[in-house]
Amino acid sequence: MPLQTVEPQRLYRQIAEQLRALMKSGEFEPGSRLPAERDLAKQLGVSRPSVREALIALEVEGWVEVRTGSGVYVLKRSGRTHASDRKIPASEWGPLELIRARRVVEGEIASLAAQQAKRKDVQAIRAAIDQMTEDADQGVAPLAGDRAFHTAIAQACGNVVLLETVQTFWDARNGPLFERLGDYFESVPSWRKAITEHESVLESIRAHDADGARAAMQQHMDKSHGRFNASWRRANSS
Repeated sequence: MPLQTVEPQRLYRQIAEQLRALMKSGEFEPGSRLPAERDLAKQLGVSRPSVREALIALEVEGWVEVRTGSGVYVLKRSGRTHASDRKIPASEWGPLELIRARRVVEGEIASLAAQQAKRKDVQAIRAAIDQMTEDADQGVAPLAGDRAFHTAIAQACGNVVLLETVQTFWDARNGPLFERLGDYFESVPSWRKAITEHESVLESIRAHDADGARAAMQQHMDKSHGRFNASWRRANSS
């Protein structure tokens, strides 16, 4: 069964479905190593990040196993059940695609916040970063502070649609795909890097520097995207 070019609609799901079909048909047998990520991307006519999202989905659902430094291997499915296997909701966004969308939207939100933020907004952003720092110092993933940071910036814009959009974006990270990808890289050092990037956003908003706030938020999203990608490349050396 040859691989087919796919259309960009929930792209990772379409890729995962094709790979799953090949595993079911025996094209990829249990115990075998899947083709290199770059080769799959070329055959499917998609980007490597889209392939990564598909492979993570298959890992979450128990179809493949990622072996650090070796690659992605097909698992035996017949009569196999495992408590860790999960079904990916059809509505779930791909984590890497989500970060790229957040770069566009939240960059503009940060710019608007820099123009409109009042003292109470700056204080709320500052408090969120302090909460993140306190949690990171204790070795706790500072998720509450991170959500509060992005929410406070959107709140400063005075637009409920923007606020709810940012909250929806952030809450999407609670899905199984994002959680699994986060397992590869989230650590105290990675969170400290995010906190430093947040400080840069706050500095620009406090200075009412709209262009600087946009650039700082976009840089934060770019570095976040890079951290996710780098962690996956280390786990999947293909």
